[in-house]
Amino acid sequence: MTTGTDLLALSPVMPVVVIDDVDDAVPTARALHAGGIGVIELTLRTPVALAAIERVATEVPDIVVGAGTVTSSAQARQAAEAGAKFLVTPGCTDALLDAAFATGLPFLPGSSTVSEAMRLAERGLHALKFFPAEASGGAAFLKSIAGPLPQLRFCPTGGITVSSAPSYLALPNVGCIGGSWLTPAKLLAAKDFAAVEKLAAEAAALR
Repeated sequence: MTTGTDLLALSPVMPVVVIDDVDDAVPTARALHAGGIGVIELTLRTPVALAAIERVATEVPDIVVGAGTVTSSAQARQAAEAGAKFLVTPGCTDALLDAAFATGLPFLPGSSTVSEAMRLAERGLHALKFFPAEASGGAAFLKSIAGPLPQLRFCPTGGITVSSAPSYLALPNVGCIGGSWLTPAKLLAAKDFAAVEKLAAEAAALR
């Protein structure tokens, strides 16, 4: 895996996972992988996120682990040092783009408008995160820009559910979708990793 486009082909759904207890990271990743998911995005929203990335990278090598919600240059560097194999940003600034490029890792930069997408394409980036997807026009928005921007492919994230996922995955410019429904907080808190595996299997069957 060397580019953002490669990321889009790993699974129809990229789980967007928030880890509050670092001990949940490895069993969550194993459950997702057992359900047929090949990638996991661990968001940098909690104090244990970098440690969680390090554990998954070390103990679950069969799943591709990345860092999500990367919003600063420091986080990009820290995620790479922790063992992340890719980065995902909710939006982009010039400084963040430069830092992401500097890590050498593939990454999905966030965009929510046509101008942002075009600007990222000018930087040589053709696989983008569309965020927040539902709030920014959803599948209808992505369908409408496929004509003028045919070179771009997206991972829409934000507000997508298992029921709305097929409408996104049917679009030619959508490679995969990001979803938080595979690892709801209540299941992780209950250590119900069998239920996570079941949700992962349902997601893997979407394509």
